[in-house]
Amino acid sequence: MERQLVIRAQEGDHDAFDQLAFRVVDRLYSVAYRILRNGPNAEDATQQALVTIWRQLPGLRDPDRFEAWAYRLLVNASYAEHRRRRREAPPGSLTDGATDDDPYPSVHDRDQLERGFQRLTAEQRAVLVLQHYLDLSHDEMAEVLGIPVGTVRSRLHGARGAMRAALEADARPTAKERPA
Repeated sequence: MERQLVIRAQEGDHDAFDQLAFRVVDRLYSVAYRILRNGPNAEDATQQALVTIWRQLPGLRDPDRFEAWAYRLLVNASYAEHRRRRREAPPGSLTDGATDDDPYPSVHDRDQLERGFQRLTAEQRAVLVLQHYLDLSHDEMAEVLGIPVGTVRSRLHGARGAMRAALEADARPTAKERPA
């Protein structure tokens, strides 16, 4: 069914594209939000990805790979949005305080994870989101990101280390908290 929609959309069928977009927009937004950590920025990246999908859809060689291809375009749009916002806004102003349903048991834990996630680069956040949210394999992540599998592994390793370091730094007592 989806393959036929993709083929019809590739041929310029607006209704078929609308149906495809409707099917993937929520997942695309969720991935963009997890990378960018900001609702309006994620909306902008998702919208840009959908425009790019429409424009480049006729060139998609394998209609069965539509979803992976769409994620690749979304990740690229998220990176571009992150770079654009970073140039426009002062550090620390990229979050709007929006949250989504979170499995973590306490506000403190969620805040700590959010601060750690903010310290990661967009590329590090992307690999963590693709692995832990979408449950993609290393090969699938490499395809979505358009990078070699070794680079995926390297970014995952770096992201985990950076997250660990950020969480440990937050856990250290400040000078005011240390006993005199």
